[in-house]
Amino acid sequence: MAHNIFKDENGKAAFFSVKQKAWHGLGTIVEDYPSSSEALEFAGLDFDVIKAPNIHRLPNGNEIVSDASFFTYRDDNNAVLGDKLGPGYNVVQNRDAFTFFDSIVGGEGIMYETAGALGKGEKIFITAKLPNYIKVGKDDLIEKYIFLTTHHDGSGSITAAFTPVRIVCANTLAMAMGNMSNVVRIRHTKSAKDRLKEAHKIMGITNKLSDNLNEIFNSWAKIKISDKNVQRLIQEAMAPSKEVLDMVKFGNDTDLSTAFNNICEDAYEYAMADETQQTDTTKGTLFGAYNAVTGYFQNVKNFKTGEDKLNSIMYGTGLQRGQTAFRLCDNYAKNGGGIFTLN
Repeated sequence: MAHNIFKDENGKAAFFSVKQKAWHGLGTIVEDYPSSSEALEFAGLDFDVIKAPNIHRLPNGNEIVSDASFFTYRDDNNAVLGDKLGPGYNVVQNRDAFTFFDSIVGGEGIMYETAGALGKGEKIFITAKLPNYIKVGKDDLIEKYIFLTTHHDGSGSITAAFTPVRIVCANTLAMAMGNMSNVVRIRHTKSAKDRLKEAHKIMGITNKLSDNLNEIFNSWAKIKISDKNVQRLIQEAMAPSKEVLDMVKFGNDTDLSTAFNNICEDAYEYAMADETQQTDTTKGTLFGAYNAVTGYFQNVKNFKTGEDKLNSIMYGTGLQRGQTAFRLCDNYAKNGGGIFTLN
């Protein structure tokens, strides 16, 4: 499987993880959760990013220093990370990203689990585990994570997201609770560093979402659902377009593509047969049906690269399908069963 983890001139991968090799056997494996400064070093992120103006060379050999076009580069190896950036783009150093995590919990209880650099270092990511759990039933535990990415090439915002993960199957549980977002996005502007400090509101989001999800998931674990309705939920959640969704709604299964049917069959098989779906909280329950959709992207679907999987689950199709499944299950629970379809 391909990967996009940065390697230095000695072949050392810019990645660390606690206790297990999460990215293709690469990077530094540590036994204990590191401090932010240790994590920065272990992940190969202890470099500064410099923003400098582009220089235009004229035919006569003269040079013009631009005041409207800039590029970014690493100070340790001079690798260019971004080009043609505007004057308003502001670098947020890697250490400041870790400072964000430390500040939201006062430096206590945060557990840095993975961090790394992609490409030449133009994109970095950090995952940190928070103390305590969401508990479904007697012993189905969901860990609470905050995931952060930032770009040094101008391609994206600083993004921090609350992400619950079901321990038994490492299943990232996407959700869409009304108008409440689990994500904070910060633009790379002059105030980005200040706004990063203020982004501890993600902790408030995390606490509120944790309480709400605890109540929701425990109620779903008590709601029984037929195998037929599990199939219907999967079809509606996985529908890639309104056209396909309409086919599902009106029972035109013969017009559905083979590719779509295969996806739904694989997710249904996971729902029915995977050992993590045989617990008291998941077997024959609405919570189990929800896990069938989110678990498909985490544990069944094949991705070309680990980065593709990460992007799908955190930002892309996996997140979208999981959010749709959440809303469908919410409808089902509120309507006493039998109704999935969203308005």
